[in-house]
Amino acid sequence: MDVTTLLQALETSAPGEWMRHNLKAMPFVEATHVLAITVVFGTILIVDLRLLGYPSTRRSYARLHDSLVRWTWAAFGVAVITGVLMFLPNATTYYNNTAFWLKMTAMLGAGINMAIFETTIGPHHAQWDKDVPVPTAGRIAAALSITLWTAVIVFGRWIGFTKGYNFEIPEELDFDFSGVSILWHTLAALC
Repeated sequence: MDVTTLLQALETSAPGEWMRHNLKAMPFVEATHVLAITVVFGTILIVDLRLLGYPSTRRSYARLHDSLVRWTWAAFGVAVITGVLMFLPNATTYYNNTAFWLKMTAMLGAGINMAIFETTIGPHHAQWDKDVPVPTAGRIAAALSITLWTAVIVFGRWIGFTKGYNFEIPEELDFDFSGVSILWHTLAALC
């Protein structure tokens, strides 16, 4: 299966069609995506600032990390689901969008940065957990994390201005909003 066929199959899939023909689906899903990314970035920023020593190193890194990581992953899961839902009805457009690929690259870089930190520096946190400066490699990872997640947000917003939305109103527009309620309850159950 070539890429064009795959993209067309995604666009004509049931979720893709639902997103395209349900008047309130896109704004609801997009708003949920933005809120989820806000939680992802906010929780990561708090941990990264602690790694950088701001406002201080008096608070235990392990305690802070452990109290926020579940929120980060839950919000990331919601962001992935809503991101896929936004991708489906316009898969070809997104696939050909530079800002989309820059966002995905920045997100991949953030994931790699996190994996390296969590497997090399993070396991030794007991040595610098509280009242001790974080090793230079940890501070570099934190600064890189903030930079990459900021890039994810910037490129994500850029997509909306470069994607070339189709503003045609479908003739058989579905005004049944029960699907939004089902989606909302499903997302709420995941959290």
